[in-house]
Amino acid sequence: MLDHLKTTDYGTPLRESTQEVTLEIDGQSVTVPQGTSLMRAAVDAGVQVPKLCATDSLEPFGSCRLCLVEIEGRKGFPASCTTPAEAGMKVRTQSPKLQKLRKGVMELYISDHPLDCLTCSANGNCELQDMAGVTGLRNVRYGFDGANHLASAKDESNPYFSYDPSKCIVCNRCVRACEETQGTFALTISGRGFESRVSPGQDQPFMESECVSCGACVEACPTATLQEKSVIELGQPEHSVITTCAYCGVGCAFKAEMKGTQVVRMVPWKDGKANEGHSCVKGRFAWGYATHQDRITTPMIRAKITDPWREVSWEEAIAHAASEFRRIQAKHGQDSIGGITSSRCTNEETYLVQKLIRAAFGNNNVDTCARVCHSPTGYGLGQTFGTSAGTQTFKSVEKSDVILVIGANPAAAHPVFASRMKKRIRQGARLIVVDPRETEMVKGPHLQADFHLALKPGTNVALISALAHVVVTEGLLADDYIAERCDEKSFNAWKDFVARPDNSPEAMEAVTGVHAAVVRGAARLYATGNAEGVKTGRPVNSAIYYGLGVTEHAQGSTMVMGIANLAMACGMVGREGVGVNPLRGQNNVQGSCDMGSFPHELPGYRHISDTTTRSQFEAAWGVELSPEPGLRIPNMFDAALGGSFMGLYCEGEDIVQSDPNTQHVAAALSAMECIVVQDIFLNETAKYAHVFLPGSSFLEKDGTFTNAERRISRVRKVMPPLAQYADWEVTQLLANALGYPMHYTHPREIMAEIAALTPSFAGVSYDKLDQHGSLQWPCNDSTPEIGTPIMHIDRFVRGKGRFIVTQYVATDEKVTPRFPLLLTTGRILSQYNVGAQTRRTPNNQWHSEDRLEIHPHDAEERGIHDGDWVGIRSRAGETVLRATVTERIQPGVVYTTFHFPESGANVITTDSSDWATNCPEYKVTAVQVAPVTQPQQRSAWQRDYARFNAEQIAHLEAATDGR
Repeated sequence: MLDHLKTTDYGTPLRESTQEVTLEIDGQSVTVPQGTSLMRAAVDAGVQVPKLCATDSLEPFGSCRLCLVEIEGRKGFPASCTTPAEAGMKVRTQSPKLQKLRKGVMELYISDHPLDCLTCSANGNCELQDMAGVTGLRNVRYGFDGANHLASAKDESNPYFSYDPSKCIVCNRCVRACEETQGTFALTISGRGFESRVSPGQDQPFMESECVSCGACVEACPTATLQEKSVIELGQPEHSVITTCAYCGVGCAFKAEMKGTQVVRMVPWKDGKANEGHSCVKGRFAWGYATHQDRITTPMIRAKITDPWREVSWEEAIAHAASEFRRIQAKHGQDSIGGITSSRCTNEETYLVQKLIRAAFGNNNVDTCARVCHSPTGYGLGQTFGTSAGTQTFKSVEKSDVILVIGANPAAAHPVFASRMKKRIRQGARLIVVDPRETEMVKGPHLQADFHLALKPGTNVALISALAHVVVTEGLLADDYIAERCDEKSFNAWKDFVARPDNSPEAMEAVTGVHAAVVRGAARLYATGNAEGVKTGRPVNSAIYYGLGVTEHAQGSTMVMGIANLAMACGMVGREGVGVNPLRGQNNVQGSCDMGSFPHELPGYRHISDTTTRSQFEAAWGVELSPEPGLRIPNMFDAALGGSFMGLYCEGEDIVQSDPNTQHVAAALSAMECIVVQDIFLNETAKYAHVFLPGSSFLEKDGTFTNAERRISRVRKVMPPLAQYADWEVTQLLANALGYPMHYTHPREIMAEIAALTPSFAGVSYDKLDQHGSLQWPCNDSTPEIGTPIMHIDRFVRGKGRFIVTQYVATDEKVTPRFPLLLTTGRILSQYNVGAQTRRTPNNQWHSEDRLEIHPHDAEERGIHDGDWVGIRSRAGETVLRATVTERIQPGVVYTTFHFPESGANVITTDSSDWATNCPEYKVTAVQVAPVTQPQQRSAWQRDYARFNAEQIAHLEAATDGR
């Protein structure tokens, strides 16, 4: 058994209770919380009771009959997993009778199980094999000549794991994991008695069932029935390293299980605070991109983007990049170059990039991809609460009575948190969903939203004002909370504003498209816990979770402030189960903002113009800093086209594919004299670059990520960088070449500098992270050792919570006879962001192209059938996609994803953006949709893209000789 890869399995979940009971197990006295199973109590006493159907991530089931025990004074042999500990009990886990019973049970299991242990992929990591040894089973007397399942056919349909029913012992662990942990209910037990077997769906192959490939069933399986194909191919791992997933902002902890420097599998770490042993298809299985053949591992340079690439040494590439940046500054001025940090890279790497730009470039022209996703969160929550981050832990949702999800689809974009949320809903929490589409959160297995507010895209602020109107005019305000915690003057102004008749649900119905009765019911439910709006006197916990459907609007910042207003008005900030929680899209969006990636802010969200703050950094960095805010990403593009911004250092971001109005972005990059891209693949932005510096994946570096709950977690190197250097080392080389010295030897030194200069990180260190597993900022002398799980408990960071009037202003993107439909965009479970990682994995088998969702009514009007190719035209551009005709989208609205560059989703999004932060209005674009005249006819942009892409691939192959 690979004991060094295992963690203790207590058999049943931990029970929380203020009462304790003391009992005796095998002569050992043990005290446990009331409700604890005998099995778990035995582990606390140092005794492992044999088991097969039990595991501590699932509720006890009591089917395997191996965990039988004897209790003094009681008849029979109860199952220890389902029997609660009681005070004074005397329990025996070993006796000749128990040994005989367990051996008999094991003999029945083995009688219908292949005896191929030496060649089985689970050999060395099989609980059935372990239990055969524990029970002393040495021979099987019956079964092999009669009916059995040994010839059952394997299901190899899933690209990541195999299902071998011949090895199934029908312990039900996989079925229970799918129900309890994941909440998909995709598995069942079909047949009865001897014919019982695990079945995906209605005896379907896994790939045809509702399985979402989260891996919970594979992790739960005690045999080789469900087994990772990587383990089948490579064999069992020999060591493991705890690290953090590099996909979404949930920040799941994983054990990278290894053979030398080769990853065998990624297993969700049960002690990970963000995921508690769960995972999704991306983090669990889609890590193969890290060693994909498309990885570029040698630096390259070229004079023009029409030239082939030329492979060079690191020394030549760094020297060339530094020389070009200095040449451009000498020609065009100090402010003519800048950089973009990455939300995929570590905190330490992001910190170094912004430091390089401020200290070595000598300006503040630094920005990050949060500009195009969650910059309104930073602004809106900063204005109302005083800090630019979510208020809760993910676990806090387990205390929620009402959950309000606005402009987010956690089931697709944050699936591990969605599973936790759905579990709470199945336990009785009420759900309100605000979204133009009927997402998976509106209706699913054992899940039904109480209210679905299917608003028209672009009317968020009108809706939040209508919800607030109900709270104010129906007397649902948390008066005591407001009086104690909030600014009186701003509250009164806000209260008078939302109480106006023109903000009522009835008045706003024509604007939002949501029936007034639905708005009133949702507001009452959020404020009181019931749709009747009756205050019961019992504190109700209502939590808000929101995503890019809130921020990516012309009034994104206004809507964030509107959400904060509503939460304060109802007293829903500052304790478990409540709060305002932005769901971050990428693994380190929160961290990239924390580290000072915005042009107006130093690390810790302190303005660059503040003399005291700036002087601290100047003293530490040994250089004078400019007090003037630099250029935002959109400003960089405009300045490039104007001839004043000529050089860009872009680390780990693909702005050509991810930013709006692709043609505008491409034109701006084409106008620049030197673009340095640091990445692992030749992404869409790198095709416009003059210097390519190979990057490193999360498996090749040390550092930290900060997730959506402000949780700082360690990223640990499990294999050496394929291109020699981790990203932080490349930035350091560039800084030194520019004449600004950096001499770090390990990222822990960078974190020490961050902690010394950033008050919210003052208590963060690698030693403390290793000790506690993770920390949540603020983490300093005024917080507990682990930081701050819940924000604003006694007071808001800014002191008194500030209400802000949120007047609805209609977007400039209006439907017209020429553009009668509204396009909104989003994500899908199997793909991630621009797809550079997931498109290089078998995840393409679930989603191989971006499609346009259109309502049957709109499709019929245009003569469009499901699967037809259609042209989508906006004021910015045109592209062609295949249509999916579905009632998930409302009439007048169409929807697509943006995971494939050839789709051109951002060719049609416009330059319209949030008034405060320039966050693009991806969610509202007026378009027309029509069938194309020929199958697969492409738009002019797509044809140009295909030509340009082919040229750039040829330029790459010329440098690499096609390898």
